[in-house]
Amino acid sequence: MQAIHAQLQETIQTLYRKAIDADEALDRLQQAQQGKFKTIFTKDSGFRTESKRFSPYVQEIVSDWEDLKTLDDDNAKVALPELVKKLEQILTTLHQFQATVGKA
Repeated sequence: MQAIHAQLQETIQTLYRKAIDADEALDRLQQAQQGKFKTIFTKDSGFRTESKRFSPYVQEIVSDWEDLKTLDDDNAKVALPELVKKLEQILTTLHQFQATVGKA
């Protein structure tokens, strides 16, 4: 599990930097009266957070990761797929967002 936690930490650090950049882009879009939506992810996405910015979702992932580190290996292996699913969703969404904003 140690190697998994090291990889998760690296991924979360990258995710955090991308989320800050994306949130700044969302702020610019909002100031230009664009980007009108209520949340980034739908209620059925697996996230508990509901936000117009990426950073709160990253905070949820960090919280989930902190919880994961307190579990024994067997329980951590059960909880890990949900965390990985959230990471995949947000990284994919960030990539799509950055690709779209880069074209604008």
